[in-house]
Amino acid sequence: MFSAADLFDLDQTEHAALFEGCTHAWEVLPRLKDYLKDRIRPGLRNRCDGVAWIGEQVVIGEGTVVEDGVMIKGPAIIGRGCQIRHNAYIREQVIVGDNCVVGNACELKHSVLFNRAQVPHFNYVGDSILGYRAHLGAGVKISNVKLSSGTVQVEGEAGRIDTGLRKFGALIGDGCDVGCTAVLNPGSVLGRGSFIYPT
Repeated sequence: MFSAADLFDLDQTEHAALFEGCTHAWEVLPRLKDYLKDRIRPGLRNRCDGVAWIGEQVVIGEGTVVEDGVMIKGPAIIGRGCQIRHNAYIREQVIVGDNCVVGNACELKHSVLFNRAQVPHFNYVGDSILGYRAHLGAGVKISNVKLSSGTVQVEGEAGRIDTGLRKFGALIGDGCDVGCTAVLNPGSVLGRGSFIYPT
């Protein structure tokens, strides 16, 4: 129910190795820092429309357009054919697949986006994984820290599972669509093809 294979088509990322040996897909998140450290060979093959700030530990694929005002701190790997729109803020430890959209005034941190994921307008995505063709409507926020103390727990068929993570946003399966201004609580898991209505 919470495995990577349950939620994601691992053929739709060049980073399937990140998920090897994980029982639950969220186990990828603590691995992300070391995974990127081992694999980043900085190189920018994108086009900039305007002025962007791009850190030293960043890889961007061919055909990706980075618009004016974007800040990419890195370490980050951004795939081919993406749109990184005006004033997007991509922080540490981010993987963006091919043909993705990271929209205006969006913020990504410590997250993985599979190919063709769309985070197009005023979104926050932290400590999360978005599957193939997952889409967030305008203003969707993924909350990644509990208001109360302790680690994030996920409700499963056999009861609660402690993720062991203080910061964990959401697992959003392939083809999910989250409506405008929705807020997902820490530890949200959306199965493939799920719809969340706006607000």
